[in-house]
Amino acid sequence: MINWKSEKSIPTNIEKVWSLFSDDNIKSIMPKVEKHTLIDKQEHKVGAKHQQTYREGKRLETYIVETLAYEDREDKKHKEIHFTLGKAFEIRLSYTLLKIDENNTKLIYEGHNKGVNFVGRAMLKLSSENSNNKVVEEFLQRVYDEALKN
Repeated sequence: MINWKSEKSIPTNIEKVWSLFSDDNIKSIMPKVEKHTLIDKQEHKVGAKHQQTYREGKRLETYIVETLAYEDREDKKHKEIHFTLGKAFEIRLSYTLLKIDENNTKLIYEGHNKGVNFVGRAMLKLSSENSNNKVVEEFLQRVYDEALKN
């Protein structure tokens, strides 16, 4: 299993950063997601389910993303999701935003990727920690860059 927790300060309002995690804007911070469709409950509710299609090279993977936690307060925003990718990986992610002040936000991104079968576990053992850290840092930088646009 691969675990991570990383954070980044973003010099903009918490609401602006939070809006990037909405259904309407999710593709801007997750460009490999080609389709993101609500299929059960409401977007901002625990138990919401989305059908998501992800492109990796020429391959498309479609899976169901379930919202496990959702909090939208003035000083703290939090969303936790779970999905199984390719019947091989169980992925759990959380995004927490903390309001530092009116113009500064802290983003905490954490999660785990667990192999659920032999193939998944073998692939995770072969992947490097540096490679995973690079993906995490690229995601944080993408959120940072998108939050500072306009």
